[in-house]
Amino acid sequence: MNAAHFLRSRSFMLGLILTLIFVFAALISFLWTPYEIDGVDIPNKLHAPAWPNLLGTDQYGRDVLSMIMVGARVSIAVALVAVTIGMVIGVPLGLAAAAKKGTWWDEIIMRGNDLVFAFPSLVIAILITAIFGASAINAIIAIGIFNIPVFARITRGGALSLWERDYILSARVAGKSPARISIEHILPNVMNLLIVQGTIQFSLGILAEAGLSFVGLGVQPPTPSWGRMLADSQTLVYSYAYLALFPGLAIVLTVLGLNLMGDGLRDIFDPKVRKSRT
Repeated sequence: MNAAHFLRSRSFMLGLILTLIFVFAALISFLWTPYEIDGVDIPNKLHAPAWPNLLGTDQYGRDVLSMIMVGARVSIAVALVAVTIGMVIGVPLGLAAAAKKGTWWDEIIMRGNDLVFAFPSLVIAILITAIFGASAINAIIAIGIFNIPVFARITRGGALSLWERDYILSARVAGKSPARISIEHILPNVMNLLIVQGTIQFSLGILAEAGLSFVGLGVQPPTPSWGRMLADSQTLVYSYAYLALFPGLAIVLTVLGLNLMGDGLRDIFDPKVRKSRT
């Protein structure tokens, strides 16, 4: 597999382009935005999209384009950290469960995953918020906790089929411990699955962050968030539809881009699919 496989995948390339647009917007917002996002300009409120406010202004006179750029930074950061938490904790648990298949250790890990799955990220966020208060950190923790069993299950499922392979049996005969086999032989061979699932969970993390911010459990004002922008536009949506349209499009296009990347990566990493397309 080389760069040509990625370039030939239209799904991956389209998803990559859409994703890079918002990643670039998030990065550039650290250095520059068309307008300050924390300034209130009441005389300039609710201006329709036109020059110089290309996406219009909100009810406080803030530039919508600037807020979407900073909102991209917030959404991507929250989703990225949450997915990282899920991978860092979930992958070792999945490897351990596969290595100890059929034992009490495997049973404890998988039943713990079932318990977490019983509570969606929104419910977990409500529980955390009730104790510690609403904030971006608590949103990250809630989404990250929900990602742990996802990666644990994916890792365990991929690892179980590998433990019966001849080269794994040879490694066991050579005296390697289950932990060493998991790190040296199992993990590299399930990495493709984890990359694809990580891309999908990244898109779900952005959706979850937007949902939590929409109900007031995520990023708190005055920091812009796509979900918060949608919530603030509810009472004005019939008169000023652009206030909901642009942050909604940002969420849709980002999630679409990440899902297209995930589908493209799945096709690229699957030898059967790749062979059928060549």
